[in-house]
Amino acid sequence: MQPIDKIIFGDNQFFGINHMSQEKAQQLAEKFFDISTIYRTYDIAFEAGIKAIMLNSNDRAKDICNYFRENKSKYQDIAWYPSIPYPHKYANLVAEKGIFPAINEVLLKDSSAVDVLGKIAKGGVAVFGKDVIKLMQLLIDVEVKMFRDLNVKVIFLQNIITDLMLGYGIRDIFLGYCEYIRSKYNVLPGLITQNLPFLIKKLDEWGIREVVICSSFNKIGYLMSPDVEAYVDVATRNDASVYQLMAMSTLASGAIPVKEAYDFVNRQNIQSVVFGASSRKNIEETVRLVDI
Repeated sequence: MQPIDKIIFGDNQFFGINHMSQEKAQQLAEKFFDISTIYRTYDIAFEAGIKAIMLNSNDRAKDICNYFRENKSKYQDIAWYPSIPYPHKYANLVAEKGIFPAINEVLLKDSSAVDVLGKIAKGGVAVFGKDVIKLMQLLIDVEVKMFRDLNVKVIFLQNIITDLMLGYGIRDIFLGYCEYIRSKYNVLPGLITQNLPFLIKKLDEWGIREVVICSSFNKIGYLMSPDVEAYVDVATRNDASVYQLMAMSTLASGAIPVKEAYDFVNRQNIQSVVFGASSRKNIEETVRLVDI
């Protein structure tokens, strides 16, 4: 399995996301309202030595991807870790337009006539044959399209989908997702979860291997189920040639001081850290402290 980047720059700060403080979230949304501010922050991260990006497939991600494609010679060494789908996008579309217009908007928008015919043919089989796997593949293709011609290393499934399917124990969805990501895009499949121990247990039972798993990992158990001890135990016993582990929410949305947070994280058997920051000071400090 190809090794993943040790430090990856996340994107929550760009889209006004802070799980602990609505006030902080609003401040971030205002700061990054002008998209050029996002590009400048990426440049700061790259100057600090970061060479990888995790980006959710939301509406602004299209503009960000376009910018990097237009400046590919400048950013040719940057690796990409898309996470799909962006659930709020679908929820908002359904609320605004209804379920069937929303499906039309998602599946057929920005497609050529040939693309549309291909989607109708593939989607028709999925709907009329009730083939969930084919429908999933169709949605994956729509989501991943914005990352075309970029150096993608892993494609992650968002935790809201991962953990829902995990709760129902639907092996075929996980197997279908991982196989399709490998065969169609020739990259590693990734899964984001808030229950790392249970996900690894089920993947191992199902024989699904060589997967990158991204999960909250911090000393206070923030967004970690069932508890910190279970995470530490499963990471300690994990074989990185089977499941590479990526830690997110390492600061617990600011509840843990940076040095204290990484004193804990650096002791764990993990292969990567993804973090978001909005200032040069915080970016450089994090890069200096991460030593996994």
